[in-house]
Amino acid sequence: MEQTRRGRISVYAVAFALMAAAAIALVTSSLGSLRSIGLLWLSSALSVAAIVVAVASVLVPWRR
Repeated sequence: MEQTRRGRISVYAVAFALMAAAAIALVTSSLGSLRSIGLLWLSSALSVAAIVVAVASVLVPWRR
């Protein structure tokens, strides 16, 4: 049971890291007066990836 919790926590940590990276990309883009639309797309993609990972961590059955 302890491994199950660690596995889920590590998946949540990945989702958190993706959201943090998305925030960094968004802030970097806004500091550049939104000159780079690529950073906005990167931020959006990282946010979607974080959501997918977070949902997967809840829906995917874990080994006991």
